[in-house]
Amino acid sequence: MSEPIVVGTDGSNESDRALEWAAAEAALRERPLHIVHAVESWPYKAPLFLPAETAERMTRAGRLMLTAARERVKERWPNLETTTTLVADETAQALLDQSDKAFELVLGSRGRGGFASLLLGSTSLRLAGRSTIPVVIVRGDVTDRGEIVVGIDLLHDAGAVLDYAFEAAAVRDARLRIVHAWQTVGTLIEAGYAVDAEQIEQDLRTRLVEAYKPLRAKYPRVDVVDEVVLEHPVTALSNASRNARLLVVGAHDRHWNAPQLGSVSHGVIHHARCPIAVIPPR
Repeated sequence: MSEPIVVGTDGSNESDRALEWAAAEAALRERPLHIVHAVESWPYKAPLFLPAETAERMTRAGRLMLTAARERVKERWPNLETTTTLVADETAQALLDQSDKAFELVLGSRGRGGFASLLLGSTSLRLAGRSTIPVVIVRGDVTDRGEIVVGIDLLHDAGAVLDYAFEAAAVRDARLRIVHAWQTVGTLIEAGYAVDAEQIEQDLRTRLVEAYKPLRAKYPRVDVVDEVVLEHPVTALSNASRNARLLVVGAHDRHWNAPQLGSVSHGVIHHARCPIAVIPPR
């Protein structure tokens, strides 16, 4: 069986949107869909402070929620292989465990319980920084039209980010816009560039084309547009996301062999106007 697409659900409107996006993605990529709901484990760990029926009630509610989610998927995608799991654990850990061997993990931007607002440090933001597989946070406008936009940092290995972006564009028959944004001249000087904006842009574009050149041969039918922007990366990518169906960025950093969000990825997650895929390094 191919690696599934895992989606977390908590019954909120945002997680319902994530479920729909994940189901469409699974159908498009011909992968199974696995729906997960986590019952926070604290009711089981503190029985002296809760009515005896509390944990059972939460478990029943979770099972009903998963049944309803699966039925919604089957109504629209009757042939999609769909499974569900109820987990008694902290939400982030439950989703990490359930997506350990998945193709990608899909989440809503906010919701109930562990799916609190991104602006408040949600499960979605935490998982984007901890997961070793791509994490898609469904926020902003969800559409089946528009470009795939990918942000590239030429100071880091962009192989995994570009692989995901090209494949996403190919399966959707969408244009791929590859964006590199730069702003700090001091950083460019340290990297050996002359302080000449036109020359810098030309050099950066040459490096950008070289970075994605191998993927052009692998995906010859993908229409590619590259763009070098004199702007802060968060601003440039957030603006580009307004006309995109998916924005792809890299997690970039590693800490103790685990992915860690860079400042640009963190900022873009807050400001993107479309679903955003965060890709861990290889």
